[in-house]
Amino acid sequence: MTDDIGQALDAVGPRLRALRKERETTLAALAEATGISVSTLSRLESGARRPTLEQLLPLARAHGVTLDELVDAPATGDPRVHLRPTFRNGLTMLPLTRRAGGIQAYKIILAPGDRSSEPELKTHEGYEWLYILNGRMRVILGEHDVIMEPGEAAEFDTRVPHWFGVAGDEPVEFLSLFGTQGERMHLRARPKKAREADLRGAGAGP
Repeated sequence: MTDDIGQALDAVGPRLRALRKERETTLAALAEATGISVSTLSRLESGARRPTLEQLLPLARAHGVTLDELVDAPATGDPRVHLRPTFRNGLTMLPLTRRAGGIQAYKIILAPGDRSSEPELKTHEGYEWLYILNGRMRVILGEHDVIMEPGEAAEFDTRVPHWFGVAGDEPVEFLSLFGTQGERMHLRARPKKAREADLRGAGAGP
């Protein structure tokens, strides 16, 4: 085995752990989905054991990534992200980013009836930004209970109890940026003083 291949396989463990934490999947659930024992999965994630091809294939499938992404293969120059949907908690999730860890982008589709009509608020580590593309979505965030329409956006700390579901008979499509470490999404804006100067200039005569 060449040094390059060995280094690539050694880096798979932390990437597997990051993917599982990002998807909030337990070792037991991943073992059931892949047929790999919990103890083996734990050793793979810790780096105590190097993965084989027979293990990498079901792991890539379970995490909804390509084999190249899992082993961090060199870039081919193709900028396209090949969408591989994953299904979790009644959501169809299309990943729009290719790297493990950091802020992740998804297009999410939620169909009517996919989630219980009785909201079950949850909390977890992270920070999320949502943008509605189509449909109407009910969002409960702490004491707030709102209906979001296409073109509207929301951002929130996911440690605050939250839930969302379809409001109506049409599916909801939305974009989601999520960071497990609580990274916030920022919109760039001009400094307040510069905006005030522009307003004064607009009001001045020739």
